[in-house]
Amino acid sequence: MPKIEFNSIGMIYSPFKNLKGMPIQPIGGEGVKGEIHINEGLKNGLKDLNGFSHLILIYYLHKSKGFSLEVTPFLDNNTHGVFATRSPKRPNSVGLSIVKLDSIEDNILYISNMDILDETPLLDIKPYVPQLNGIKNDSIKIGWFEEKHFSAKDKLSDARFI
Repeated sequence: MPKIEFNSIGMIYSPFKNLKGMPIQPIGGEGVKGEIHINEGLKNGLKDLNGFSHLILIYYLHKSKGFSLEVTPFLDNNTHGVFATRSPKRPNSVGLSIVKLDSIEDNILYISNMDILDETPLLDIKPYVPQLNGIKNDSIKIGWFEEKHFSAKDKLSDARFI
């Protein structure tokens, strides 16, 4: 396999200074405010982004060390293959969240509804456009999450992935 390297395009700042006790999914971070500071040389890439209400953030899970192919996720007591979970203990430490864009000032994006650790390196931003996904709600299956996702809003991170 070829080695792949990325450069951070900016930094994500949040009130979550520790992994333990932070929301495990964006739904648990409803109303939580944060900021993204885009590297100065990349701020022209923000042109027209203020017309979108939500963003897809792709970031480096910089505190995740190692990985497991089978994990016990926060929402279940059973083990699952890592690719059937949203666990941070992945072969590539990449995270993804959809957040609300509140405003942009110069190279700073003000966001809300976040579940991201403070000082997380940002890899990319994409506008969230639900109409482009082409997935009808009645065709979506969510596997073992079917009975578990209801508790995600109130579930906080513990020490299992630290």
